Amino acid sequence: MKKNLVQFLSAIILTFLCGAPIYAEQTAEELAKKTQNPVADLISVPFQNNLNFGLGPHNRAQNILNIQPVVPIKLSENLNLITRTIAPIIRQPDLTRDSGNNTNGLGDINISLFFSPTNSGQVIWGLGPILQFPTATDEVLGARKWSAGPTGVALTMQGPWVVGAIANQVWSYAGNDDRDKVSAFLFQYFVNYNLKDGLYLTSSPIITANWKATSGNKWVIPFGGGMGKLWKVHKQPINTQVQAFYNVQQTTFGPDWMLRLQVQFLFPK
Repeated sequence: MKKNLVQFLSAIILTFLCGAPIYAEQTAEELAKKTQNPVADLISVPFQNNLNFGLGPHNRAQNILNIQPVVPIKLSENLNLITRTIAPIIRQPDLTRDSGNNTNGLGDINISLFFSPTNSGQVIWGLGPILQFPTATDEVLGARKWSAGPTGVALTMQGPWVVGAIANQVWSYAGNDDRDKVSAFLFQYFVNYNLKDGLYLTSSPIITANWKATSGNKWVIPFGGGMGKLWKVHKQPINTQVQAFYNVQQTTFGPDWMLRLQVQFLFPK
């Protein structure tokens, strides 16, 4: 299992590093704002690690590393297709025990396809489908269902501010009949204030709802934020970020709070 995960990660990194385009120099501020635009014409490979604390009666910790390659495709002079893939690598603890018994592996991969006009004006937007696949390597790491639905993003850039939101809704349409049907909603707003030299303040909590859950267990609503910095290492731009969130609304066995660390490799054109 570990060997397969290493091969999977290596393939993604090599694909983007070997195919990185030569690009004109851009300022750290310009690149930082591009990283905050989910439908920017910018190839990037974020590694986002989410560490959730306080799960279950024994206050266990769960770790989810999301590998999120973003690839823009120019369809015409007026339209881009932005592909955004999320492949989660999960360490899931057994919530009935106070230690040990972790399940490690790949979760369900999802792909968002945003069709976005090249000249959106002051409001930048994209719409399209989201597809979720039952790729989990263990039954506790995924839904065992094929799911799909609509997704959309909208944002605006005003001076140092970048403000917007992403939303999607997925429903299951096939898969293991022994597992519950999927009806899940996600809403992520993001507020960024850009300072000098690629430094910025940020807040981008992910709000989720499981419409199939019992009353009181449908919503997870975090609140918090952090800061980020864009660097150049041997001319390679890298965006780093740290945020912390407290769940003001959570499920019965859900986490109390989360620490997010992200490293994002950028390949501007």
